[in-house]
Amino acid sequence: MGHADLARAARNSSLETRTARARLRLRRTPYFAKIAKGLRLGYYRGAVAGSWIASSYRGSGHYETKAIGAADDTVDADGLTVFDYWQAQEQARQWGERQRLIAAGGVRKGSYTVADAVADYLAEITAEKKAAAVQGAKYVLDAWILPELGSIQIEKLTTDRLNRWRSKLATQPKRVRSKRTATEPATRATPDDEDARRARKATANRILTMLKAALNRAFQADRVASDTAWRKVKPFKRVDEAVVRYLGAAEARRLVNACAEDFRKLVQAALLTGCRYAELARLKCGDFNADSGTVAVRLSKGKVRHVVLTNEAKAAFEGWVADRTAADLVFLRADGEAWGTSHQKRPLEEASARAGITPAVNFHILRHTHGSHLAMNGVPMGVIAAQLGHADTRMTEKHYAHLAPSYIAQTIRANFPKLEITKDRKVAPLRPVKGAA
Repeated sequence: MGHADLARAARNSSLETRTARARLRLRRTPYFAKIAKGLRLGYYRGAVAGSWIASSYRGSGHYETKAIGAADDTVDADGLTVFDYWQAQEQARQWGERQRLIAAGGVRKGSYTVADAVADYLAEITAEKKAAAVQGAKYVLDAWILPELGSIQIEKLTTDRLNRWRSKLATQPKRVRSKRTATEPATRATPDDEDARRARKATANRILTMLKAALNRAFQADRVASDTAWRKVKPFKRVDEAVVRYLGAAEARRLVNACAEDFRKLVQAALLTGCRYAELARLKCGDFNADSGTVAVRLSKGKVRHVVLTNEAKAAFEGWVADRTAADLVFLRADGEAWGTSHQKRPLEEASARAGITPAVNFHILRHTHGSHLAMNGVPMGVIAAQLGHADTRMTEKHYAHLAPSYIAQTIRANFPKLEITKDRKVAPLRPVKGAA
C-alpha cells in the first residue's frame, strides 16, 4: 500500500490484525469499522475464520451490503479470495465508489468485465486511429489479455493478480501469428539468455501498457469506480535499452551471395536503402527516379517518403527496372508472384545458414545495418531519421546514437554554454614542504 493509500486508510485496532480479531467474541452480527462517509467495512467472526463485508448507507436507515471474501485469520492473504484488513478496506472503497456512480447514473449496473472494457476501447479508438493500429491492438488484446483476464469483473481486479499476470507474460515463449486460431497463436522456441529475457520483459511492458490504456479509458468514462488496482502495477525496469544488431560489410556480402537469385535482389535493396520488407514488396518500377537518384516509398493517406540512393544502389535499381513498365512490381519471386507476408523468413534463415551467420538474420537487421553504417560514418541523426522514415529523431537516437561518437561529441560541444571559468589567473601552485607527509 502506498503513502497516499495509507493516509486515507481508516484504522481500527479491533480489526487490523489476526490477534485482535481472535479476541472478539462470536456473534451473529458483524463488527463494523467506518472507513468513509456512509461506508463501513464489516467483519463476521466465525468459529474458525471470519469474513469481510462492505456496507453502504442508502438513506432512511437502509444499508446495502456486499460480500468481499474470507479474512486472513488462518491463511495468508492473497488479494483474490483471502484479504487482510487493508485489502478488504480497499475492496470496500472500490465497491462503495461504484455504488455512488451507479446512483448518479455514471456507471452501468451489472457486471463490467475486462472484456467489456476492451470492447469499448476498441470501438472508441476505431474512430481515432488508423485501421492497421486498431488491428494490431486487437491482436494483442485477443492473444495476451482476454484469455486470462477477460472474464474478470474490473472491480475484482487486484494489483497482486495483475502483477502475477505481468510476470507470467515475461516467461512466455515468443508467439507467431498463426492461421490455425486467432486468439492462440503458435509459440516459437527462443533462447533463454539475457537478451531473450530482456526482450520478453519489454514485450510484457508493451502489453501492460495496452491493458492500462483500455482500463484507464473505462475509468475516465466513469464505467468503473477506481483505477487503484492497475495504477500500482509497474512495468519492468531497464528492459528497453536498444540492442542493435547489424552486419559488417563482409557479412553483408556473404549473405547476399548465399541468397537465391530472386530473393537476393530484395536483400540487396534492404541493405542499400534501409527500407522495410513490406515497403520493398510493394515498390513499383515507377517509384524509382533515376534523375534524382531516389525511390518513392508510398505510405498511408497519400504520404510519400523519398529514399536517397547511393551510386551503387542507383545502378542496381536501373538494372532491376530496365525494360519494364512503371506499374510492374520491382521485386517478384521466381514464379512471377509478388512477395507476400512472411515469405522472407525461410529464405533468410537458409541464406544465413549458408553464409555461416548465427543467429539467423531477420529482415529488420538488414534495415538496422543500413542505419548503423550511416551513423558510424558520421551522418547526422536527423538525416538518418528521414532516410528510415522515423517521425522524429528519438527512435533514431535510441538505436544509433551510441554508434556515432562524433554525433554525441558534436552535440555536447554545440549546446554547452561557454562559462569563462578557465582563464589563466597566474596563480602559482604551492610547493610542497620538504619532508611533509
